[in-house]
Amino acid sequence: MSTAAQTAIATTSAPAAVGPYSQAVSTGEGPGATVYVSGQVPLDPATGKLVDGGIQVQAERVLMNIGAILEAAGLGYEHVVKTTVLLADIADFAAVNEVYARFFTGAVLPARAAFQVAALPLGAGVEIEAVAARP
Repeated sequence: MSTAAQTAIATTSAPAAVGPYSQAVSTGEGPGATVYVSGQVPLDPATGKLVDGGIQVQAERVLMNIGAILEAAGLGYEHVVKTTVLLADIADFAAVNEVYARFFTGAVLPARAAFQVAALPLGAGVEIEAVAARP
């Protein structure tokens, strides 16, 4: 769906939204237009179920899902300018950072905030949202 100023981004390579929201929304196609990727939890796109494994397995799946959505928008990790990381347990911060650093490797890394929250959807340990800018 799109309007004059917004276009929904959707891909089957990432899990479908678990609520009334888009996987991502683009503000346009030209340079400087922004793509807002909704918070991703570690769902397997094929099954729609939470992945098995610890926090690093979950973080990897989340970031792969974000990558699939970015790709559907014609972008990559290098275009991400801001992320927000939500953790069910702040003690997982370092473990998630190890995985995060494998996906964001450019000279300019995204700005970021990280928070511990009381709970995440579907019992996830991590959720990440991203904002990307079109070159």
